[in-house]
Amino acid sequence: MKYFLLLTTFINILLSSTLNLSIGSSPSRINPILSNDTASSEISQWIFNGLLKYDKDGNPTVDLASSYKFETPTKLIIKMKKGVLWHDGVEVTSKDVIFTYEKIIDPDVYVSFKSNFNEVQSVKAIDKYTVEIIFKKPYFKALVTWMVSLLPEHILKNEKNLMTSQFNKKPIGTGPYKLKEFKNNADIELVANDNYFEGRPKIDKILYKFIPDTNTSFLFLKQRKLDLGGLTPLQYERQLDKKFKEYFKTIEKPAFSYSYLGFNLRDKKFQNKKLRQAIAYATNRKELIDILYFGHGEICDGPFAPNSLAFDEKFKPYRYNLKKAKKLLKELGYDKNNPFSFEVVTNTGNTARANAAQILQHQLKKANIHMSIKVMEWQAFLNTIVTPRKFEAILLGWTTTLMPDAYALWHSNSDKLGRFNLVGYRNKKIDELIDKGAGTINRKEFAKIYKEIYSTIADDLPYLFLYIPNSISAINKNIKNIKPTPISILHNQIEWEKP
Repeated sequence: MKYFLLLTTFINILLSSTLNLSIGSSPSRINPILSNDTASSEISQWIFNGLLKYDKDGNPTVDLASSYKFETPTKLIIKMKKGVLWHDGVEVTSKDVIFTYEKIIDPDVYVSFKSNFNEVQSVKAIDKYTVEIIFKKPYFKALVTWMVSLLPEHILKNEKNLMTSQFNKKPIGTGPYKLKEFKNNADIELVANDNYFEGRPKIDKILYKFIPDTNTSFLFLKQRKLDLGGLTPLQYERQLDKKFKEYFKTIEKPAFSYSYLGFNLRDKKFQNKKLRQAIAYATNRKELIDILYFGHGEICDGPFAPNSLAFDEKFKPYRYNLKKAKKLLKELGYDKNNPFSFEVVTNTGNTARANAAQILQHQLKKANIHMSIKVMEWQAFLNTIVTPRKFEAILLGWTTTLMPDAYALWHSNSDKLGRFNLVGYRNKKIDELIDKGAGTINRKEFAKIYKEIYSTIADDLPYLFLYIPNSISAINKNIKNIKPTPISILHNQIEWEKP
């Protein structure tokens, strides 16, 4: 009998499947409300669930919840799935929702998204599986707020300090995978949750290989030691051989980020819209993408992602037109003998951005615009240029989200030190639209409002929106059931099969 059990164990090990991934840094806290760094968020996504989530198309849908309904514009009722278990076998209930909320708003717990809950007035358990959430006013992020992953009340209720809790290294969640073991600066192994409420994942293990160096990570990918990895455009175009392409397929989609040239609108130089238009017409953004990313990107025309509900497809964007640029500059009194000049400041550590500045300098020179460049170390750039707003123009980037929030970057109230309206954009119409959008829970109405915000800002040109780089991933062709969407490759990972 003993030998039979040993043989069975050995056979199971041989037959088990592993998804090999890489991670560049160690997670700080594997706790969904404290996961502020990329590594922590990466691991947490496999271990925890929220009441709600985004579906493959970027629309809110249920996760741990079975249904949700707004009984009034300020009262949200969420019913939970019954029989969902934490990794230790205890059932998930409304107690866990209340506990998670109380920890998020606890002043002794540092939560980066705490402000998302500012509009929540109360959270109450109606019964074991039903939660009532009252908002102070209709809130456009009401559903997104409850995509936060839950914490287990039965484990943490007596924890004195969540910030330093051992739970952050030995988490118990509800997700498709459990953490086997965690050590700093080491590989991380996750094992399939046999009792996952959506069905056990078909791949038994996920092994994150700790590889801090991106070049080493690429080497591991080429050696087939990884099943999934990111590629730079240079790697994709110049460094892949026939064997690589036979083993891997590539998936490409726009990244959730953009780069921009921001004009300091407090400076009289840039207060005339014609001048900003001239710079837009003098910039060949397609050429920028071709040079920087070998064509793997798309022109950015406005503040929200092209695949988001706020993108206005009817907006007619500015495109490269040197004649128009020169004509506008001439109307403003600028020509070859009296060129318009300004300085752009950007940071080290981002090769594409520094190179973009040089390409822009060359392009603008053709329109008799003289742009000088200053490149600074990141912290010095923030402290002496960005924070005190001491610049004529800056070259920077932002990440974008599926549920856009224009307040932080574009509302007049955000034009203050310490806030993110860096260029001093002020538009009463935009302020009114942002405030109106914040008070609606109807997605169609919200989309209509935000499309107007998009087109208005895009036309005003407080930024010259430059480009959205593509995200390129290589994935093992032997893995079955991969169904990539514009949102994510991994959205249906529990269905993946690896021989």
